[in-house]
Amino acid sequence: MSTQEFSTISEGDPSLLGEVESIVLEAHRRLYESEGKEWSMPVAYHWLRYENPMPVERLAEGVEKLLQMGATFAADAVEKAWNEGVAKGFLN
Repeated sequence: MSTQEFSTISEGDPSLLGEVESIVLEAHRRLYESEGKEWSMPVAYHWLRYENPMPVERLAEGVEKLLQMGATFAADAVEKAWNEGVAKGFLN
């Protein structure tokens, strides 16, 4: 997905990028809250280093970090995003 044109992954409502971002942020929120940490969108975006201009790569790194930390992802949301990516030819 990181090799696709940004406009391609960010089109639609919700966009594929938006769906994947939501999945990662939700896992981050659940993990932080389970550890008794205060969570907010700014905390999550800072953690993801979203100031970097490569959002898909930041999300991929975030997924790896969250998995190492023991986070879980909503399986139905992941499957939906995966299927959309496959339908658009991103994950072949």
